[in-house]
Amino acid sequence: MNIFKNNKVISICILSVCIIGISCNKNYLNEYNPGNRTTTTYYNNAAGFEALTVSCYPLLRDIAQQRFLCMPGTDVWAAGGWGAVYFNQPNPLGSAYDQYDTRLNASDPNIQFLWDNLYREINRCNSVMYYAPGAVGEVDSLKTVRIGEAKFLRALMYFWAVQQWGDIPMPLTPSLEGTLTVTKALSKDVYTQVISDLTAAITALPVKQNDVGRATKGAAQFLLARVYLTRGWNFNNALGGTSADFTSSLQLCDQIISSGLYPLETNWNNLWPLHNTNPNIDPNISNPAASVAACNVSKEVIFAVQYANATSYNGDPSNGSTVTGNNMHGQFSGGPSGVAQQARTSTYNRFLNPQTCTWAAYRLFDPTLDTRYAGTFNSVSYATQAGTVSLATNNPNPQALTLSYKVGDTTAIALPWNNPATTPAQFGVDIPGGTKKYAVVNPNQYMGLGLIPGTQQAVIDNLGWGAPMFWKFWQPGIQYGDVYSTFNDPLFRSAEVYLMAAEAIVKGATGAQLGGADVYYNKVLDRALGANAGQSPMRATNPGLVNDPVANVTSYRATPGSVTIDMILDERARELLGEGDQRWYDLKRTGTLISRGKLYNPWIAYGLNGTPLIDAHHYLRPIPIGMLNNTNPTISQNPGY
Repeated sequence: MNIFKNNKVISICILSVCIIGISCNKNYLNEYNPGNRTTTTYYNNAAGFEALTVSCYPLLRDIAQQRFLCMPGTDVWAAGGWGAVYFNQPNPLGSAYDQYDTRLNASDPNIQFLWDNLYREINRCNSVMYYAPGAVGEVDSLKTVRIGEAKFLRALMYFWAVQQWGDIPMPLTPSLEGTLTVTKALSKDVYTQVISDLTAAITALPVKQNDVGRATKGAAQFLLARVYLTRGWNFNNALGGTSADFTSSLQLCDQIISSGLYPLETNWNNLWPLHNTNPNIDPNISNPAASVAACNVSKEVIFAVQYANATSYNGDPSNGSTVTGNNMHGQFSGGPSGVAQQARTSTYNRFLNPQTCTWAAYRLFDPTLDTRYAGTFNSVSYATQAGTVSLATNNPNPQALTLSYKVGDTTAIALPWNNPATTPAQFGVDIPGGTKKYAVVNPNQYMGLGLIPGTQQAVIDNLGWGAPMFWKFWQPGIQYGDVYSTFNDPLFRSAEVYLMAAEAIVKGATGAQLGGADVYYNKVLDRALGANAGQSPMRATNPGLVNDPVANVTSYRATPGSVTIDMILDERARELLGEGDQRWYDLKRTGTLISRGKLYNPWIAYGLNGTPLIDAHHYLRPIPIGMLNNTNPTISQNPGY
C-alpha cells in the first residue's frame, strides 16, 4: 500500500472546504458548504484522521527539491559554472549562493519557499497531534503510531529550520486563527523540543510500517543521532550542546548498526537506478520502472521520499505544487556532448544543471580504485543519432575537416584528474597534433576552454565538451516532457550512520562497539573499493588546485592516528554527493563552511572583484521578507542582513 494514494483529500486536510454558491437568489459572498465538512467534523473519525496524517508526507517532495540553500555555496557544489573565474574572464558574476554577496537577502524567493513549506509541514504535524484525541474509531495503538510519525516529521522540519535560521518561531499547535504576533524560540529550546519529539517517536514507531514510505523507529533513531551530533558541536554556544551529545549520537548509531535492519549494500552501485553509460544500449530504456526496482527496496535506505508509485507522482496540490516526481537525475552537473545528439528526447533526457560540481568534488576521488567515481560520473558521451561536426569555425585552430558519427559512436571523453592527456597525440583532432575522432577533455578544461591566451576572445571548439555528467541518480527511458524519475530519494541510509559514528568518536564519544573512528570510516570506504578493499586510495592533496601536480596525492584510508573531521567530510562528499540536501548542513555543523568553501569553491574564493565576502554571519540565513512583513511587531532579522 502506498501512503500517498489519497492525494485527492489532501487539499482539505488543513483548510476546511468553502464553496461559494452563486445564483440569482443568493448573495455571491455567502459561503455554502454542501458537504458540511469542517476540520471539526472531518478529523473526528478514523478516515479523516488517517487522511490528515497522509497529508504530512507529500510536502517532503517540495522541500527536498529545494536545493539552493543546501548545496551551492559549499566546497563541492556551485550554482552553475565557475569557469569564468578560473579563466579570468572580465567582470565574472556567479550565483549569490556561491559568492555570498548582498543578493543573498531576505527577498530571495528560495529562502521564502523553504521557510513557508517547512512551516506548512509543521502545521500539518501539529494538526495530527491536536486532532488525535477526538478521532473516534481510530484504534489507540494506531493513533500512537500516527502521532509518532507526526513528531518525527515535525522534528525533521524544525531541525532543518533551526540550522538555516537559528532562533525561530516554534508553534506546537496548529494555526486555527490568524495572528500577527510571532515570538522566536531560542535555538537551544528548539533542539530540546526536537530531541523530545524524536525520543517519543522512537518509542511510538514500529520497526517496520505496512505502508511504504512512512516513518519508522530506525528513521527516528537516525535523525536523533544526527541531531545529537549537531548539537554537540554547539554552534555559537547557542544550542545547549555538551560533549555528552557525541556519546549519545554514537550510541544511537551503534543501535542502528547492531539491529541488522539496514545492512550496507555489497555493491555501492546497487543503491542507484540501473543504467548503462551508453544510453543507446541501456537494457531498461523502454521500462523506466525496472531500472529502480532494486534500489527502491534497498535495505540500506532507512528513510526516503517516495516517488515509485504512479499514484503518488503529484506533490501537494493544496500548495499549488507542480512537483510530479523526482527530478534528481536532471539537476546535477552537466550533460552529454552536443555532437550528433537527438534534441529533447528521453535518451539522455535533459540536464538543467542548477548544481555543478566543483573541481574538488572530482579530485577527492581515486578514479582508479574507488568504484564511486565511475558510479557518480559518466565520463564518456555517445552519439544518439547520426550526425556531423565541422571544425572550420574553430578558433584558434580552424580546420577544413568535417567528422561524421553514427549512433553509439564516442563523441567525447573527460579524462580523470589522475590520468590527464600529456602529449598532442592523446587529444582529439580538434587540437593540433591530436589523433582521436572525439573530444578529449583534460580536468583543467572541465568548465570550458576559456579565452585565447593574450586576448579577450573565447576559444571556440565545435567538438568540445564540458565535464563528466553527474550520473549517480540517472534513470533511463523517462519521457522528456515529464522529466521526472520514479527513484525514491534516500534522505537517510546506513552508510551515513557509520560516518556519523566516526565523527562522534573524533569529537570524544566513548563506548564505541566496533572500535575506533577508523573502523567505522573504513567500513564505508572498503565497500566503495569493492575488489580493491584494503588498499589505500589516493585523492589530490590539494583538491581545489586543478593544476597541482598529479603526483601530489594523499591516501584517504583511515588509520587510528589519521582520522580528522576534514577527512570524514571528504568521505561524506564521496559517499553522499548530491544526496539528502546535506552538504551545507555538514559544513555548518562542523564550522568549516568558510575554510573549505574558500579552498574548494572558486566563486567563494573570488567573492566579488577578487575579495571573498563570506563571513561568520553567513552561517545563518536571513529571515524571509514575507515573515518580516506579516508580523507585528516585526520579527527580528538575523545579524548582518
